[in-house]
Amino acid sequence: MIPKNTICIWYDGTALEAAQFYAKTFPDSAVGAIHRAPGDYPAGKQGDVLTVEFTVAGIPCLGLNGGPGINHSEAFSFQIATDDQAETDRLWNAIVGNGGKESACGWCKDKWGISWQITPRVLTEAFTGSDRAAAKRAFEAMMKMGKIDVAAIEAARRG
Repeated sequence: MIPKNTICIWYDGTALEAAQFYAKTFPDSAVGAIHRAPGDYPAGKQGDVLTVEFTVAGIPCLGLNGGPGINHSEAFSFQIATDDQAETDRLWNAIVGNGGKESACGWCKDKWGISWQITPRVLTEAFTGSDRAAAKRAFEAMMKMGKIDVAAIEAARRG
């Protein structure tokens, strides 16, 4: 059944490669149907992979091999909640270690230019908790980080 809402992500011929990477990296992720172009199009030929259905952490997505010229930005990102430092490290290292790039405050980009926020739950809990002083301390600690350090966030939260 086709979902009512699907995230469509533009790739330059690498939608299947990206979907396979996401499926092996993120829990509750999989590659679904692969659709081939019924005819030639500006970025490819008949029979080329045109779209790939996949899920990332349970979210339905469609990879579209639309061709070159479209650049991704941080205006769209996947935010993945992690339970501990080991999961944070594993996901961050998988993205960055597969041709991605580190950024600040828990953000990184994969080799296809898609932005990811690898966000430990302890950080979100600090920001949304009732103790606003602890939220501020956790926020200030996060602002100095690339990959989030769970122990440092917990220490900042405690004061």
